Amino acid sequence: MTTGSTSPASLPPQLSGLDPSWSRLVSAVDSEEQSRTWHVLDNGVENPSLTLLCVHGNPTWSYLWRKVLQAAPPGIRVVAVDHLDMGYSDRTGTERRLAQRISDLGAVADALAITGPVVTVAHDWGGPISLGWADLHRDQLAGVVLMNTAVHQPAGSPAPSLIRFARSKAVLSQLCVRTSGFIRGTLRLAKKRLPRPVRAAYRAPYRSAARRRAIGLFVADIPLEETHPSTPALDAVVAAVGEMERTPALLLWGSKDPVFSDLYLRDLIVRLPDAAVHRYDDAGHLVSEDADIVAPLYEWVSHLGTGSLEDPEVPGERPALWAALEARQSSSDAAVVEMVGDQPSRSITFAELAKDVELVGAGLVASGVSKGDRVSLLVPPGIDLTVCLYACWRIGAVAVIADAGLGAKGMTRALKSANPRYLIGVSRAMAAARAMRWPGERISVDAMRSARKRALGVSATLDDVRDRGQGRELPESPASDDIAAVVFTSGATGPAKGVVYRHRQAQAQRDALMNLYGIGSGERLVAAFPPFALYGPAMGITSVVPDMEVTSPGTLQATALAGAVLSVEATMVFASPAALVNVLATREKLAPRMREALLGIRLLMSAGAPVPAALLGAVSGLFPNASLHTPYGMTEVLPVADISLAEVEAVGPGTGVCVGSPVAEAEVAISPLNEDGAATGELTTEPHAVGEICIRAAHAREGYDKLWAVNQAASQPAGWHRSGDVGHFGDAGRLWVEGRLHHIIRTDHGVVTPVGVEHAAETVEGVAKAAVVAVGPVGTQQVVAVLVTDDAPRTATLAGDELADRIRAAVNVPIAAVLTVPSLPVDKRHNSKINRTKIGAWAEEILAGGRVGKL
Repeated sequence: MTTGSTSPASLPPQLSGLDPSWSRLVSAVDSEEQSRTWHVLDNGVENPSLTLLCVHGNPTWSYLWRKVLQAAPPGIRVVAVDHLDMGYSDRTGTERRLAQRISDLGAVADALAITGPVVTVAHDWGGPISLGWADLHRDQLAGVVLMNTAVHQPAGSPAPSLIRFARSKAVLSQLCVRTSGFIRGTLRLAKKRLPRPVRAAYRAPYRSAARRRAIGLFVADIPLEETHPSTPALDAVVAAVGEMERTPALLLWGSKDPVFSDLYLRDLIVRLPDAAVHRYDDAGHLVSEDADIVAPLYEWVSHLGTGSLEDPEVPGERPALWAALEARQSSSDAAVVEMVGDQPSRSITFAELAKDVELVGAGLVASGVSKGDRVSLLVPPGIDLTVCLYACWRIGAVAVIADAGLGAKGMTRALKSANPRYLIGVSRAMAAARAMRWPGERISVDAMRSARKRALGVSATLDDVRDRGQGRELPESPASDDIAAVVFTSGATGPAKGVVYRHRQAQAQRDALMNLYGIGSGERLVAAFPPFALYGPAMGITSVVPDMEVTSPGTLQATALAGAVLSVEATMVFASPAALVNVLATREKLAPRMREALLGIRLLMSAGAPVPAALLGAVSGLFPNASLHTPYGMTEVLPVADISLAEVEAVGPGTGVCVGSPVAEAEVAISPLNEDGAATGELTTEPHAVGEICIRAAHAREGYDKLWAVNQAASQPAGWHRSGDVGHFGDAGRLWVEGRLHHIIRTDHGVVTPVGVEHAAETVEGVAKAAVVAVGPVGTQQVVAVLVTDDAPRTATLAGDELADRIRAAVNVPIAAVLTVPSLPVDKRHNSKINRTKIGAWAEEILAGGRVGKL
């Protein structure tokens, strides 16, 4: 482009959300010895403890950072600079490339007398500029924050199509300069349409082609070719980032960005391996507009220099997850058994399993899998999944586990978030991976012809992997502090989150379970909750998953459970409440020999949702010699507490569900609720204090994957896990669960927790199941009861006066309305957790005069 027109810097007009007192004009001499004037936003804090130097990209301006200025804590200075020729800074008429812009940032920062520790905060192409400044000011640098940016085009991938299109000679000037198309297109990248005043504010500095000239120059300066004039400057930034791997860093990322996609997030994570990462699943390129980036930014900043972001002290070593398997590598006893109907269909001994784990592990290494690589396992519970899981653990790969109960959309969200480098699955999973573009090099567990492999993009089969492992040595074992797995929650209480476990935490979980239930090497487990079966080899015990629909535990037949018990002469059973309900419903089909096999069960465990005492009592008739227990826990930490049927019966009814006493390996406390229903109180174990249940244990999760802000909120005080469950301790020190924190009802007469009210409603004759939900605005919410009755109606309806009166008489809180439905929505993993959020939204619509639709 030719030399452009010039115009002086100016102060912006009154714009939405922009405090005029922040705006100032700052002059400095640039590297060409020319005096230039910048427009900056500056909250003007004197003698700050820390300065945030905020750098925008193209085609935005310092307005992008208005919320960061608004929320600045005391003592923190926030400076947001408009690049020259951008925003309200000088229009210089020159062409300023990357190296010049890095120098410009240094000049204006010096003119602003920015001293002391600095955190750079940058978005889009402000990222490389800010990192270039950071490299030249290491003595001041306290940390870097990056949002949807890039420093390098990953090998084998094309530059973003939108950038290539905008940068083409035929389009560049027309799109970026002559018209406001590039600005308007950028604003449309927000996932939610920005308010009109905000859109107008972003466009305000770029009202004419002359004022938009630098937008085109910025696009043209993106170095996509080795011969580009800015390539050396960007290469220098890349090299500098390589020397910043221990610099505190925070990556805040909108995952729905068609420009700077997760591809660039992955690249930055490799370059900044210790970075805190928060990936916003529903945010786009303008992540600061789509999501709250301010709260996590200042939370992260508050920990700088305190040491609280560092890893905790690692406890003593425990046996490896595969140690018990190696100890039984000469055993001909069955390790894993697969079932079809009530008969065994396939089995593998401990000796065979140990050998196959070594072979597959060595083959995976030969196939390119390295320590720390993420491997998604999309294999049904059974022998193949067990082999692949323990092979990954043995070679130091990270197993990514997301069950099919999440559904296609949920699986896609989970896998794109976890971003595995490899994906091992059955044929059906390979087809889904191709159709839904799941990340990861594909390895099929099933045999495939070459044509089908090509069609599905499969690089190898599991047998190919075994062939590659022949005669190869296994690598050094991973350390106890290495990451072992990313396990996704069920999504029953919100979007599924990836829960990170280190080896030491998974080892501690194994040990806690074995200690709690006295599990020894002679045990044999039937796991009607399939993930539990995966710990069988780690415990050195035989495990079998009964024939059932994995995503629908409520389909488990009594004959299938008894057949699994019979196949290995099992001593233990683990099943969800929904599975047990159907076992009871189909028990008449049990043959005498099957009933006799159930007499050998010494321990039956049921978890995944509150287990009614009546259900346990009925189940005890099928397992008369078993001790019936309900462990309490969650994906993030299990076990937390435990209670037996005998204890349940002795304790009797109360407010909520009694889950027993905390296990020896876990410390449990309550963060009391305030009058608004927020868990803000200091941790206590005092009886009857109602609040959020918090847990500290060696077997608790490490954190949430790429959800730094969520992890911080769930880890207060440091070292504790905030469960999201509400409860209290009883007089005898037992823990009672009263519901989920986000399901509590905030009425004008106080906070109501749902579970106790539901249990009271379920004591009414004819009521099979109850859900209690909130309707109305917070602070004046009304309590609504939604019931499934013994004679459940075909369609949802208001309950009759007689039933509604009996419900109101049975509970201790005012009930605004009583509805009856054919069934209540529950989670897919356990078929037991009631979706109160969905029920509440449905009830609110009905009671507001909407159509009585299907729940």
